[in-house]
Amino acid sequence: METRELRYVVAVAEERHFGRAAERLGIAQPPLSRAIAQVERRLGAELFVRTPRGVELTDAGAVLLVEGRAALDAVAAAERRTRRAAGVDGAPSLVLVSKAGASSEVVAKLLDAYAAEPGAVDVDVVLCGPAQQEPMLRDGRADVAILHQPFDDTAGFDLEVLVTDTAQVCVLPAGHPYAARKSLTVAEVAEIPGLPLPRWPRRDGSFPSGRGVEVRDHTQLLQMVALGRAVVVLPDSVRTDLHEGHATVPVVDAPTVTTVLAWPPHSRSLAVAGLVRTASRL
Repeated sequence: METRELRYVVAVAEERHFGRAAERLGIAQPPLSRAIAQVERRLGAELFVRTPRGVELTDAGAVLLVEGRAALDAVAAAERRTRRAAGVDGAPSLVLVSKAGASSEVVAKLLDAYAAEPGAVDVDVVLCGPAQQEPMLRDGRADVAILHQPFDDTAGFDLEVLVTDTAQVCVLPAGHPYAARKSLTVAEVAEIPGLPLPRWPRRDGSFPSGRGVEVRDHTQLLQMVALGRAVVVLPDSVRTDLHEGHATVPVVDAPTVTTVLAWPPHSRSLAVAGLVRTASRL
């Protein structure tokens, strides 16, 4: 299969509509329909069920959507990482992606230690919103990523554990009645009157339905908490980022959060290897 055909399949699968997919791809609908039909004939499998409102994925189509995304990500990653390794856009560099406002102390220590190593290259730090690090690492926009288990998808990556936070706290507005509690459970946090849990964006940028405020980064989240619009459970280390508008209460049954450095297992980058060695020593 050609990458062009995979892009066509992925576009139709994501848009659930040939017309919208054609517009997104910048082509006319008839050539798109013919290309999809040709792929289906070659595979001997129906990928889409045509309906009056658009299309629905078959089981085979759902498989090709997942595999197609992975293949396209791999092609894009190969190009981006090769250009970076060759210094096409400047000196050779390493791109590290991390969630904005999270693990800032850990990242700072790691970068300082790596910069002191012989042969260290420049590290470009990209700060992103929640759940964006993993796709950036898969499609080559980043060489390494700071991820947080169990919340981020680490499947398929090699990992070096940086920090394990066993203690979790509920962050809520200072002066709230629940701030006087000695401890809380996860279930109790979810039911605090007037303080809903926030809603984070999905990978496609959309938000799940619900009554909580929409937040895109750590800074925005803490401000919403201070304004009495949200409550959240975070690692105890977040205390260093809080101010007088916040209060914390231990959450006794919250899951352990493990911060890891992640990279693709097939990576042969000397810069990545150097950063990983530095992380393993810290």
